[in-house]
Amino acid sequence: MRSDRILVYGAYGYTGRLVTEQAVADGLDPIVAGRSAGKVESLATNHGLDHRVFALDDHRAVADALADAEVVLNCAGPFVRTSEPLVDASIQTGTHYLDITGEIEVFESIAARNTEAEAAGVTLMPGVGFDVVPTDSLAAHLAERLPDATHLELGFQGLDELSPGTAHTTIESLGESGTVRRDGDLVDVPVAHDARTIDFGDGPTTAATIQWGDVSTAYHTTGIPNVTVYAAQPEATIRFMRLSNRLGWLLGSTPVQSVLHSLVDWFVDGPSETARREESMYVWGRATNGEESVVSRLVTPESYLFTSHSAPYLAARVRDGDAPAGFQTPASAFGPDVALDVGGVERTDE
Repeated sequence: MRSDRILVYGAYGYTGRLVTEQAVADGLDPIVAGRSAGKVESLATNHGLDHRVFALDDHRAVADALADAEVVLNCAGPFVRTSEPLVDASIQTGTHYLDITGEIEVFESIAARNTEAEAAGVTLMPGVGFDVVPTDSLAAHLAERLPDATHLELGFQGLDELSPGTAHTTIESLGESGTVRRDGDLVDVPVAHDARTIDFGDGPTTAATIQWGDVSTAYHTTGIPNVTVYAAQPEATIRFMRLSNRLGWLLGSTPVQSVLHSLVDWFVDGPSETARREESMYVWGRATNGEESVVSRLVTPESYLFTSHSAPYLAARVRDGDAPAGFQTPASAFGPDVALDVGGVERTDE
């Protein structure tokens, strides 16, 4: 018999633990799950929660674990590895699927399963964390302000410290090209191929193009055919990013990847509780139709703190039947104010 429970997979990782703790505080009584029995059981015991242990390469076990859950919230990256088996099982069992990915490949592969999801009555909503709720919300807002926009630029400032999971995902992308949306198509470009100054709200700041999820999602949300995403970066970082265009073969090699992943395991802990509480993120967006332009900005809580609130909040809304079936972005399902609905977010317009 199906319950109204939300199952959090990867609940013991850095971000998964924050999401789980907030879900408990929100009274959602989540089921915690993952492949490590010791870590899952410890987390469940600490919070008095039900738990399930299963690996994603056991398709029967995945389907059995999801069969009575209303929603699965995937917090286990890299999502290019974990999303497919959970989406397969979600469609098979009629369980709604959400995750906190920012990986373009994952957004596109899940979007391609829209017809299957609609037929199963299932919502597929990747990207319910800082990737991509604030930027997706801002994209939808800008599209409302300028309905005939042809070009959309988005950017953010403040992502200074990564969780171990995000760091591992970033390492795996080293050596790859950047990506932009041009005339509706995803196009490979050199890393940091464009640099510019952006006023995120406190004066001009240098920013460079990055491979961010909105290159996929903003198009699905708004229909604007040209999308570019920037992140604030020091000049030295931009120079290193551009150097990687020539050293991609080396950075993507197995020995280098192995060393970098080991360094993450040893030294990357993620932002401290103080940093999460005291820091903020600044999000900027500009839409234009070639003759007229509109600019809007958001100020949000620190990125991991935002994710810890947005992921369980949106999971609960999907559980309650507020989202349409099929592939959805946060803003396509819940509108341009979705980031404001999460709380702690301010929006301004020029």
